[in-house]
Amino acid sequence: MILPVAKLGTLLLKTMSKPIAGRLKAEASRHPKFRQLIINLAQANHRISTNIQRRIYGHSTNVEIRPLNEEKAVQAAADLIGELFVFSVAGAAVIFEVQRSARSEARKEESRKREIEALRQKEDQLAQELSTLRQKLDELERLANTRGLSGVLFRSSSVADQTKAT
Repeated sequence: MILPVAKLGTLLLKTMSKPIAGRLKAEASRHPKFRQLIINLAQANHRISTNIQRRIYGHSTNVEIRPLNEEKAVQAAADLIGELFVFSVAGAAVIFEVQRSARSEARKEESRKREIEALRQKEDQLAQELSTLRQKLDELERLANTRGLSGVLFRSSSVADQTKAT
């Protein structure tokens, strides 16, 4: 029962994160201080990604990279924020699933340990019973060898006779 509810909750959270990310993008471009912060973030991201692309294609990386215009920078940073939000929600959902799975596995392992311990106790009990039965069998064989069949069938009287005789 809990598994389908958890899965549905995770799916709902992922689905709801996309509109929230869109709202973050819209709000990010409206506030002046935050706007300047995301412009700086977008410009840094642009420089890094351009340098990486130039290295991949084997071009020189010591050239001046033109900055993005303000609107493109805001849009790029807003997209980055939205993607980071969706990614963080998905990452949190994965972490939750892994932890839930680990707890479930720990419960199963504990159950297996209890079962193994119960089997060991049962084995010890059966070994004790087997030892007792072997002792009784040895006593019966000894009585059968010394007194014959009557020593086995009438053991209590034979044992009483033997103790009286000694």
